[in-house]
Amino acid sequence: MDKHINLNDICAFDAAFQQSRDNRIAMRAVTQNGLKEAATDPLLPRQVPHQFSLRLEQGPITNQKSSGRCWMFAALNVLRAGLIQKLKVDNLELSQNFTLFYDKLEKANYFLESILETLDEPTEGRLVQYLLGGPMGDGGQWDMLVNLIEKYGIVPKTAMPETHMSSATRDMNAVLTEKLRGWACQLREEHASGADANALRAKKEAMLNTVYRILCICLGEPPKTFDFSYTDKDKKNHKVCGLTPLDFYHQFVGVDLKDYVSLINSPTKDKPFHKSYSVRFLGNVKEGRIVRYVNLPADELKQAAIRQMQDGHPVWFGCDVGKSSVRDTGLMALGAYRLNELLDTDFPMTKAQRLDYGQSLMTHAMVFQGVDLDEEGKPIRWRVENSWGDEPGDKGYYVMTDDWFEEYMYQVVVHKKYLSDTVLAEYNADPIMLQPWDPMGSLATCD
Repeated sequence: MDKHINLNDICAFDAAFQQSRDNRIAMRAVTQNGLKEAATDPLLPRQVPHQFSLRLEQGPITNQKSSGRCWMFAALNVLRAGLIQKLKVDNLELSQNFTLFYDKLEKANYFLESILETLDEPTEGRLVQYLLGGPMGDGGQWDMLVNLIEKYGIVPKTAMPETHMSSATRDMNAVLTEKLRGWACQLREEHASGADANALRAKKEAMLNTVYRILCICLGEPPKTFDFSYTDKDKKNHKVCGLTPLDFYHQFVGVDLKDYVSLINSPTKDKPFHKSYSVRFLGNVKEGRIVRYVNLPADELKQAAIRQMQDGHPVWFGCDVGKSSVRDTGLMALGAYRLNELLDTDFPMTKAQRLDYGQSLMTHAMVFQGVDLDEEGKPIRWRVENSWGDEPGDKGYYVMTDDWFEEYMYQVVVHKKYLSDTVLAEYNADPIMLQPWDPMGSLATCD
């Protein structure tokens, strides 16, 4: 074939298409109904029921609505599960708006500091352009939520409920993004004119004051103290007055988040297993802990997650939720869409190849609340608590097949007691620093 497409090529393509009866049937189905709709396997849900040999209990499903706070919702759902048991209540939701407020404030500071650290990098270079690409999104990682809670604490949802803007963050993010890019321009131009880093950093306080004002207008002022009251299952009323958010975290949640370890599965050649990794310019709280992982085979992620659930504790995880996943039925299974049959073409990339070539990365965080094990103790399917309301799936719960886990699961977070001393030593070793655009630096942000 020539470098260009000529009319003879078009004629040949068209003749080949018209010769196939299957092509014509597929065209009618897709043009009228949509690609995924025409490719959905209606029989697959029968083979993957919402039945599990190990099933944890949780309060009502949560809903992040039109925001990318899945990582927050998932982490707070893990924490509230223990709180519900501890306080013997039917439900208690933690404030996702409170953590959102301080995440935005800290991300603004982190971005401005990153600009100050890269003043001598070319504006058109890949690093600065990467930083400017998304200075104020909703996405995050487990370690970023840990930083927020350890610095600011946590509050029940009654102390800082949702607002219109916390549930629909796009316009707020757009305003903050424009401000941050403008400030980046100002800082870099003043540096080029001879201002030193200390003088530029001094301007940051006024910038962050503006961010704080915008956040208060959009999300409301975060409480400094609050009263906490609840009624347990024995109908006994409880009330504690004058709590700070840190008081509430230490007295009621009482979980040492430093004891939790992020495990990833990235089977690419550039990331050998049993090594520790971190990512440059990834974070929110500047003085907080770095985002850190240990890379392990998928089976080790599975066994750690199962051990934690067998002790009655849910598990935070990150995955590529948009791949082979049916939202209405809550099914995450390979072959959920028979696109290969509908389009008469294969999609043969491996997990490693998908990561290397930009076809997959972590996009969404959820919580494991159960698993179905066979007679040998191996997982068949996983029970998934999502944060998209109670309409999808089984009242908001999804079911994930184990082969889907193999292909599209990238991260689980478990308590260190479920890991061997060898793995803990690997995790705590000096991390290999990855570039900011590495797929393992992706943020969970699906809404």
